[in-house]
Amino acid sequence: MLRKIIYIGAVVVIGASAGFWALTTPKTVSETVLSSLQPGDVENGRSVFYAGGCASCHAAPGAKGDDKLVMSGGHELVSPFGTFVAPNISPSSEGIGNWTQAQFFNAMLNGVGAEGEHLYPSFPYTSYTKMKPQDVADLFVFMKTLPKSDNVAAEHKLSFPFNMRRGLGLWKQLNMSSEPVVAFDNPDAQLQRGQYLTESLGHCAECHTPRNLIGGLKTDQWMAGAVLPPVGPNGRASVIPNITPSDDGIASWGPSEISYSLDSGFTPDFDSLGGSMTDVVANMHELSGADRDAIAAYLKAIPALPNSYPKRQ
Repeated sequence: MLRKIIYIGAVVVIGASAGFWALTTPKTVSETVLSSLQPGDVENGRSVFYAGGCASCHAAPGAKGDDKLVMSGGHELVSPFGTFVAPNISPSSEGIGNWTQAQFFNAMLNGVGAEGEHLYPSFPYTSYTKMKPQDVADLFVFMKTLPKSDNVAAEHKLSFPFNMRRGLGLWKQLNMSSEPVVAFDNPDAQLQRGQYLTESLGHCAECHTPRNLIGGLKTDQWMAGAVLPPVGPNGRASVIPNITPSDDGIASWGPSEISYSLDSGFTPDFDSLGGSMTDVVANMHELSGADRDAIAAYLKAIPALPNSYPKRQ
């Protein structure tokens, strides 16, 4: 009897292990997608680069002017799970200089590194997974035109169990989708463009939407603001504002005012956008006015929600 119990237990363990391994295996881009692409367009790749905010994380901390095009990495993202360090993604051997197009696609669309490892979602691939394949191809050729850097970025500073990448396969099953978040009835071309820029390339929800206990976005509170918990002994919580068209958000802002704020950094009440939004504005300034207008149209069309956090007293 004991032997039978041990045998059954071993079968269960082996089966569970095999199931876990299958569910957490990194997914890769299909050859069909790659073979359908046109040659990369550098100019469109430049627009994708700025819309995606690549320099905000991957330029050296404090970089200014042309130095912001050197994707040397090193920027630290402090979170409740540990400190993530942005890698070098310049076209050098220390960056992505030796990457194939398929490896770049796997990173952008599937969150998978060059060695087949799961990447941490501090890299916003949960948004980038919605990218159009041709835009990924165009971004890849643009990245190859940027200055090289031989900087070796530090490793992530994570403790157990967050330093175990394999489990991210299950996290992705729960938190990754290539489908749009907001469902619109018969959206026009401008609204479709705004949704793509906001939900995918601009990854606005990565900051403006609250997260659950395992770090996934709460899509039922889409763009309703978030509170970043204090990190470290002297850390303080910070509030990311609600940007839905509700009274708690930007109901009083007209589409042209949203567009102007994205371009200039000034709000309708003569204040200025601060914090990480200064980098966002610098990126948005490089886009066309039509793209900024499209983002504004999207933000005015999404469901109006109250703040996801209690109002300050």
